[in-house]
Amino acid sequence: MLAAMSMAMVGAKLVRSPGLTGEHVRLLAAQAAGDLERICEPEILARVDLPPKARECLRSPDTGALSADLQWLRAGGARLLVWGEADYPQPLAAIRGAPAAIYVAGDIEVLKAPQLAMVGARGASPVGRSIARELAGALTQAGLTITSGLAAGIDAASHEGALAAGGRTVAVLGTGLDRTYPAENAALATRIRAGGALVSEFPPRTGPQRQNFPQRNRIISGLALGTLVVEAAEGSGSLITAQRAAQQGREVFAVPGPIRSPLSRGCHQLIREGAHLVEGPADVLAGLQFSQQFQSLASSDVGGSNASAGGVRLDKEYEMLLDALGFEPATIDTLVARSGLPGESIASMLLILELEGRIAPYPGGLYGRLSR
Repeated sequence: MLAAMSMAMVGAKLVRSPGLTGEHVRLLAAQAAGDLERICEPEILARVDLPPKARECLRSPDTGALSADLQWLRAGGARLLVWGEADYPQPLAAIRGAPAAIYVAGDIEVLKAPQLAMVGARGASPVGRSIARELAGALTQAGLTITSGLAAGIDAASHEGALAAGGRTVAVLGTGLDRTYPAENAALATRIRAGGALVSEFPPRTGPQRQNFPQRNRIISGLALGTLVVEAAEGSGSLITAQRAAQQGREVFAVPGPIRSPLSRGCHQLIREGAHLVEGPADVLAGLQFSQQFQSLASSDVGGSNASAGGVRLDKEYEMLLDALGFEPATIDTLVARSGLPGESIASMLLILELEGRIAPYPGGLYGRLSR
């Protein structure tokens, strides 16, 4: 218990030290013979070249602020993870400029799962939000955790799609974890914490400051195997996240849109620059080379089905969906009307059926059966 509180104090000091990164923590730990609890000791600090403001904060911390931070941690049941600790997410630890420490509220185990970042326009179109929800739901069914920024528009739709499909999702905030921005997403944040995790590199009582949101974008992309952009105007923050992903050596994906829509221009720019063009969840899975995972999912007990020599023997709902599809291509909306199944469930089921080779996507958002 004392060791845990000691590490929490170390983490709280690191978070409140401007310009400090995981690389600085690595150098400090090396001087402390790997003992993270000692890295804030004066003799250790003296041996490492640190940003001047960070050094000053570490030598003379604001004890009142630190006490309040630790009190919030104890009361709220959150965790502070220091770079180099076993629970600090390894994909994030590997990026340049990784946070020295992060606050996490929720299940820290979800940060160890393979993640896909999904971002896009705050002022998204209804079609864009629908696409984000459907993709997030299907991709969580394939084994990915959806990571986004809790913003209005595409971010919120991505979180909602993952949760509606029974999946896990991570929200990276540009505020302290005791604040929700925008305020209208407070209920969504509560659901995310219950079904995933909230993450921030900012201490409690940090409000929505403009400069914090581009800074947090490197964490969104750094946690994930790749970043998918759904609707983005030229010069938008979503493009910053995609650029960060590319710089971090992660995959970048973009959904194309109408050529006259301003919200298509950012995605089309990314595609011209080499991003994977995404028309459906299979494009993302293929781009991530996630085939082994989703093939094992398709051959396992999906929705209560049993594997057989001829493939997956489908349960009643899958058979209902195939019957509703008939032998003429149909849209998800049509299938909802015919089957009575929820749209999020249908999107996930269509992915499994596609991977099983029973259906195929067609232009215009249509799906059609394949002969077996």
